[in-house]
Amino acid sequence: MVLGKSFFTKLLILRYSLLDIEQYVIDPEREYTKLAENINGTIIKIGPNSKTYINIFDIRKESIEDEKGYLATKISKLIGFFHLIFGELNEEEKGILEEKLIECYGEKEINFNDESLYKKNNNKIFKENLDMPKMEDFYNVLGKYKNTKKFQIKLIPFVKGSLNFFNNYTNTELNNKLIIADIYDLGEENLKYGMYLFTDFFWDKIKKNRDIKKAIYLDEVWRLIGITSNKEVASFIYKIFKTIRKYGGSSVAITQDISDLFSLEDGVYGKSILNNSNNKAFFSLEEENILILNKYTNLTEKEKIEIKSLKRGECLIFAGDNHILTKIESAEFERNIII
Repeated sequence: MVLGKSFFTKLLILRYSLLDIEQYVIDPEREYTKLAENINGTIIKIGPNSKTYINIFDIRKESIEDEKGYLATKISKLIGFFHLIFGELNEEEKGILEEKLIECYGEKEINFNDESLYKKNNNKIFKENLDMPKMEDFYNVLGKYKNTKKFQIKLIPFVKGSLNFFNNYTNTELNNKLIIADIYDLGEENLKYGMYLFTDFFWDKIKKNRDIKKAIYLDEVWRLIGITSNKEVASFIYKIFKTIRKYGGSSVAITQDISDLFSLEDGVYGKSILNNSNNKAFFSLEEENILILNKYTNLTEKEKIEIKSLKRGECLIFAGDNHILTKIESAEFERNIII
């Protein structure tokens, strides 16, 4: 039985795997584990009992962006990450955090000179995971100053408490063609931290080789571009959708509720992602969500009726300028693998 967007996404992953496409999946609801197990994918979990760690402070050789150096690129991403933790930040607070991040990396002899990311004895060898700062290092820097004590306090769970698995050096490379990031154990309130951590990690892997085809799936993407996020994080997600093609990749945004996509900054990031998506698949929507979608896609009256009356297994696909009413079909062996 076809179940809607989840089945459609799993079917896409399965068929892409047959084409030998590298795939990275952010899985907040533990929906993709059976599929991964059945096609020999790798499932990586982070949570209170996890033994696999990824360090948000890592700067990888692939981390550099065209217009920035290594440290500048990483700091802009970290400001977004800490914005998720600390809540609303004004420009002065962002400036203070940037100053302390610079100090934190400086203690590891990493600065805005890209050469500082290479080992001193051999400038062709990039620094390793153990050469990077981790959460506790930043926590200690924040503790030195009166004006950053409030930020240090909010990092206690990430250093000494229930989220201390964020305070470790990266101990995995993940070379499988299909990698599922299972962040379900983080719990509802902390899912956005895990989503951002893995999106950053996967994005660097995607940039590593432009000649290899790959895809990234962001399930419940609203957590990173909706009202619970911030413009730094949302801008990073938008950049992935805007630039991934030049790295040989494609990006898939998945959400249950259309309204969530447009809840930050008057919907500018949701609209930008829609506009940068060549193909879109819309399953049955309620009237309220159809009105929201129409604001950004200019549906015809016929399409509004079609979306509202779609049956299970049907969707309206936008492929460029073509809008096609589609029935999703699958073979029995595909359903056995997926369901």
